[in-house]
Amino acid sequence: MPGIDEILNIIDSQQKQTEENLVSAAEHKASAIIYDGNEKAEKAYEEHIKKMTEQLAHDYDNACSSADAAMKRRILTRKTELIDETVEAALRKLDGLPDSEYFAVLGRLAAKRLRAGEGVLSLSRRDLGRVPDSFMKELAAAAEKVGGSVKLGSVPADIENGFILTYGLISENCSFRAVVEAEREGVRDTAARVLFEVV
Repeated sequence: MPGIDEILNIIDSQQKQTEENLVSAAEHKASAIIYDGNEKAEKAYEEHIKKMTEQLAHDYDNACSSADAAMKRRILTRKTELIDETVEAALRKLDGLPDSEYFAVLGRLAAKRLRAGEGVLSLSRRDLGRVPDSFMKELAAAAEKVGGSVKLGSVPADIENGFILTYGLISENCSFRAVVEAEREGVRDTAARVLFEVV
């Protein structure tokens, strides 16, 4: 039956054509999906890379700023320590001066604080035992110039060095440490300029 074979051949041919069309359409659709997926993936990748690059740059800037601030704090701390060490060394040097130089420093310091009225200059136990005769004479002359007087106290002051100057009920502690403490910021600024050339 040639007619049936021919019909079967036509059906088979149409089926193959339909299959090829379906496969081609599926392949085309799959290619479109793959292309679209690749484009989206590429775009997402580029956006991710851009975002991460910006984040890394931001993190790097923050890390640099943080490291810079930490370094500045450490430098400042060390400078402050050096200044304090220098001040302590200066105090030790002042305290260890030979008698003539030591009392010359005390004389200059006391002369700046003399005023009108009757003053009493009290020294430490150690200094009372080594005060030169000329010291009080020079201070008395300086006190007269400002309309006052000053005498040496007989009771030792409870200080390491320097003196306590009393006018009536008002006493001023002029031990070297007390003077430095009172002028601490000025002393630090001066030391910083000398040590670190800070203008």
